[in-house]
Amino acid sequence: MKKISTEKMVARIAAHGSIFVFGILALEIVVMISPFAFFFYSVFSPIFKWIDQYSATAWLTDFFLPHMILPPTLLLKIIRIFGSVLFLLGLMTFVICALQVYLGKILKWGVAKKGLYRYIRHPQYLGLALWGVGMSILWPRFIVLLSLSIMFVLYYYLAKDEERRMLTAFGESYAQYMKTTGMFIPRPIESVLSVTGQLFPKTWLRHVFVSLVTVTVVMSAGYVCRGITLRSLSFESTDNISLVSILPEDNTLNTSIIRGIKHGQGDGKIGFLNLDRDYLGYVMPADYIMQGMIANTGSDFHLFKQHNTIAMITDWVLHPFQHLRRPPSAHMAKMHHVDPSIARRHHCPIGIDGANLECATCSYRRVIVVEVRHKDSVHLTGYKLLSLGTERLPVAFLDIDTSTGEIVNIKQVEPTTAWADVPTPSI
Repeated sequence: MKKISTEKMVARIAAHGSIFVFGILALEIVVMISPFAFFFYSVFSPIFKWIDQYSATAWLTDFFLPHMILPPTLLLKIIRIFGSVLFLLGLMTFVICALQVYLGKILKWGVAKKGLYRYIRHPQYLGLALWGVGMSILWPRFIVLLSLSIMFVLYYYLAKDEERRMLTAFGESYAQYMKTTGMFIPRPIESVLSVTGQLFPKTWLRHVFVSLVTVTVVMSAGYVCRGITLRSLSFESTDNISLVSILPEDNTLNTSIIRGIKHGQGDGKIGFLNLDRDYLGYVMPADYIMQGMIANTGSDFHLFKQHNTIAMITDWVLHPFQHLRRPPSAHMAKMHHVDPSIARRHHCPIGIDGANLECATCSYRRVIVVEVRHKDSVHLTGYKLLSLGTERLPVAFLDIDTSTGEIVNIKQVEPTTAWADVPTPSI
């Protein structure tokens, strides 16, 4: 009897522990843009770096949906909006149902049978699952997706254990309740889906099979999303250099930017680019807020130093696309109640402070160049430069007038991002 109790205790610890681990991994983005980034990465950086140094596990730190690049297609935009909706819906569902349960315990209402509990027995777990899916879309690392899939499996067994305890406590009342409600989805839908479960005998092999299928389906969905993402991006390539735009509307500028880079190579301004190596250039507005994730271009783009974490997180969830367009100066302008257009012009990284300057129609763009190292014997171009297994090292950034092709600023950078050598998004 003691052995069974120990197994149950271990199962509960594992299930609750998985929730904690997923929460830490998924909320990494919150930490990245907060003053706590230094403390977080002092603990987790060794783990990420250890995972990243082996080809068998390096893919876990990569991203399967756009995070820095504005989604270029309607499908990817819908998925991103869906992420915010699920994040908020799941969080609200969990909080409301948790309050209902704990108030019921205090007021001795007995078995919770109102609200969502009229239709499903574990709406709190459903809420956490929805929040988890939403969080995985908002911070789409494969390692987050893997922890989510494992959490799904452990949720199921934790819910089963809770039902056994409820049957012991409430007997026939809870047994009757189980007959009229579904576990995580309404009973009519659950009855249809449960037909497939009858194909397998109720043995430990069935549990192993279902668990493996759950993890496989979730991870496969991530690979499909990554494939769709990479093939949705527009690249401009020449020789050993490919450009990808952070903002889809900048795709038309890449041809003139390529010409400017080639001209810069010809007159010796960009002599540090080796013809035997492959390079990927990210094209963006000069004050693009997330450029620190690509290269260390200055402290203005170290998000954790901006001290406006709550505003940026809110923007990230509620404004899925505009948050990528707002520079640090816009957030600071909002905090200090000043005109954001004036603040943006006065904080221009290129140093152009013209009275008639309109940032919305500015012809200047910043190109952050990263060297892409790979094992192929031929040059890679386009989306292949973002393939799993490639290594990207920052080389330099240059500011270019896309209307003339003139390079007005060139600066080589250290081979790390603003977050040192912690793996950051590549798409």
